[in-house]
Amino acid sequence: MPVTSKSGKSGSRGEPEKTRAAILKAALEEFMHEGPAGARTDEIARRAGVNKALLYYYFKDKEGLYTAALEQVLCGLVSRVMTVLDRTDLSPRERMLLYVKTHFDYISGAPGYTRLVQREFMRSTGRTLSPPASRLFERQAQPMYMRLIKLVEEGIRSGEFRKVGPHQAIASILGTIIFYFISIPALRLMTPDDPLSTTGIAERRAAVLDFVSSALFIPDGRPKGKRK
Repeated sequence: MPVTSKSGKSGSRGEPEKTRAAILKAALEEFMHEGPAGARTDEIARRAGVNKALLYYYFKDKEGLYTAALEQVLCGLVSRVMTVLDRTDLSPRERMLLYVKTHFDYISGAPGYTRLVQREFMRSTGRTLSPPASRLFERQAQPMYMRLIKLVEEGIRSGEFRKVGPHQAIASILGTIIFYFISIPALRLMTPDDPLSTTGIAERRAAVLDFVSSALFIPDGRPKGKRK
């Protein structure tokens, strides 16, 4: 039997996928704006148009709901990036450029990712992530990170990349991609144009690709087997 909320909308255990998706979407919006501590389950239920009891039925508690929201945005990024990193038809240089484009485009098209991850880092105590985030990053982000390390090592062996420290190189590339979006509030105070406008995003994307190329690639570097 449908469970009707005060708003007049309904959620049903008979439509689990639809109801769960509505709750998760509402939770993502609430956690984006209020963070895990400030988010209210009453507001999430109102946004989703379901009885509050359904939140606990599908996600057990607010922490479980937060973990599911964080997993959704992180898995979305990882699945797209891993598809690129698994390409065997591309040289290390081509794969790296496509990876940077894919990562940048995902973040620019998913504002929830930046806000949620940024709040998680702010939420962290000391030098560790919260337990839910630690488990997610270990399961999802770590394989992606290690694949990127291998890509840098492969590019160095092929003669396409400079001889750099792989871990430091990836940390710099990630920072170049991500920091722009994290610093939007400050950029809006310091720059005359909207950094999130279509033009602003396009200019930043081009600048990121140029920066990574200049920092990592050997000019005219080609795989050793393709050199003449």
